[in-house]
Amino acid sequence: MTITVLVVDDQALIRQAVADILSGEPDIDVVGTAGDGADAVRQAAQLRPDIVLMDVRMPGVDGIAATAEICAATWAAHTRVLVLTTFEEDEYVVQALRAGASGFLGKGAEPDEIARAVRAVHAGESLLSPAATRGLISRYLLGDRDTARARQLDPGGLLAALTERETEVLLRVAMGRSNQEIADELFISPHTAKTHVNRIMTKLHAHDRAQLVIAAYESGLIAPGAPA
Repeated sequence: MTITVLVVDDQALIRQAVADILSGEPDIDVVGTAGDGADAVRQAAQLRPDIVLMDVRMPGVDGIAATAEICAATWAAHTRVLVLTTFEEDEYVVQALRAGASGFLGKGAEPDEIARAVRAVHAGESLLSPAATRGLISRYLLGDRDTARARQLDPGGLLAALTERETEVLLRVAMGRSNQEIADELFISPHTAKTHVNRIMTKLHAHDRAQLVIAAYESGLIAPGAPA
């Protein structure tokens, strides 16, 4: 199966380099490129790519706004966004994940890493472990007073739709547990654990486990810096 990709970056050199790298892979087809977020949304709506490789910082409509628009669109049910960024930009990465991105990739990644990332996200995986997401969010939210204040004012508000068991599962997802580990800890089958995770994603409108980790932090279910 060929994976279709839209490459978005405001720097023409990077945009073309990434497109050339991916075009050289037998199972990947670069169907378009865009230089800003507005064009990315237009082309994504027209081309319906499997993956949008999205730069974050762009003039006009930036990558975060474009990611949010794409991930919220009914036509993008099968489209996943993979963010291109520098790892120093924790705030932007967290905002992109919150907007619906399925993971992030550093612009200094090797060519084979970029191709592997596209394949992983297309396969339904989040391109970062829950533990890595957790560390990223901790670094960002530890200094985010507004988020901390909101958590105190409305603790757990995000979790009202979840059952007690689903809340237990979400906590373990946020702690970086795999479905097998969740099953072992809660004395349920891996299939049941997976079913719970999928139901939580549906209820919280999350694309993947990365957004579940963010939801756990924003709801106050788990605190930044808490032990795994």
